[in-house]
Amino acid sequence: MPRNVALIVAAGRGHRVGGPLPKQYRELAGAPVLYHTAAAFAAHPAIDAVRAVIHPDDDALYREALSGLDAAMSEKLLAPVMGGETRQDSVRLGLESLAADDAVDAVLIHDGARPLIHGAIITRTIDALGEHVGAIAAVPLSDSLKRANAVDDAVDDSVIDEDIARAGLWRAQTPQTFRFEEILAAHRAARGHSATDDAAVAERYGLRIALVACDDDNIKITTESDMARAEQILRNGSPAASVGAGVWRVKVGMGYDVHRFAEDGDHLMLCGVPVPFERAVRSHSDGDVALHAVVDAILGALGEGDIGVHFPPDEEKWRDAKSDIFIAHAMSLLAARGGMLDHVDVTLICERPKLKHHRAEMKSRLAALLGVAQSSVSLKATTTEKLGFTGRAEGIAAQAVATLRLPTAAIHETQDVPD
Repeated sequence: MPRNVALIVAAGRGHRVGGPLPKQYRELAGAPVLYHTAAAFAAHPAIDAVRAVIHPDDDALYREALSGLDAAMSEKLLAPVMGGETRQDSVRLGLESLAADDAVDAVLIHDGARPLIHGAIITRTIDALGEHVGAIAAVPLSDSLKRANAVDDAVDDSVIDEDIARAGLWRAQTPQTFRFEEILAAHRAARGHSATDDAAVAERYGLRIALVACDDDNIKITTESDMARAEQILRNGSPAASVGAGVWRVKVGMGYDVHRFAEDGDHLMLCGVPVPFERAVRSHSDGDVALHAVVDAILGALGEGDIGVHFPPDEEKWRDAKSDIFIAHAMSLLAARGGMLDHVDVTLICERPKLKHHRAEMKSRLAALLGVAQSSVSLKATTTEKLGFTGRAEGIAAQAVATLRLPTAAIHETQDVPD
């Protein structure tokens, strides 16, 4: 089975953001920057392992930053490795640390200070390896470009020397995803030669690398204004959503799912978390009613039918499938429309098990799977006062409401799709 490893480069000393800590350990929306970055990859169903490359002085900072990851995400963490003098050195050392593992098929190299990476972009770069040796997240340029001719080397007094055609120009971001053996060989060959990024290392080695369209929210935190913008995106959604009347519209979807309890078992999957219980559920997949309800809510807001349309329960390939896959699919459909998830509200309905002590882990896991801040997730549990099938402890139900923002154009394209 293919094994995909995320290599998060976090060995830099970047202090331009301000404060005594390197930027990857600064607090952002209630958690360190590096926590958000690592959680995005550890929560992704296609990522099997995550390894960070850190500065030798930062071991304690690293362990504290990632201590908040839930158990499922923490299981994917490999021990960190120490970086080198330059970013290129750090990447090579990270790759070498993986070289002894024959099971590594693909590596996703990502900046530790890019905490807003979306799961859909991770998926697209991995999928691109079906046809390409490597693929990088990038943004096509939309602004006019000017080359400056500085007067007396003073930037403030620069004048335009020439126009540069922007057609075909892109801004490179991360993740930069490669077939492992090829990028390892390229980095080994590049020792002593400086390159701007890993794609440049690959190109120098003769590899052709694909571009995968990303969005402007996948920023690399470099300055204090970057930190402020990232905070706003995580807490309130993209600032672009409030610009221009009629550019964005809010769409709301509702999802509902029910599963009957089996005769025996030892746990239930809820929000991607295994909750101990003496009975499992009867289900073709892993039976996570919470995630199934969330998927249906997102699909409903998009006008894309329900979960059964996309993952038919009579297809054997979905037997025992993790519901993480269904979430990733729904979010990729949202990303393909240029939309974003503002908020999701989930209610679990059951007499048993009691979920109070699992709520924090479940909420954290759900937020990570959706690629949003925990403030964008509401999770509640209730009973039916012993009425109905849930009151008789015959099963468990969940309902979810998802609030999305979609560009007006994307809504126009889909509003007439029949049921």
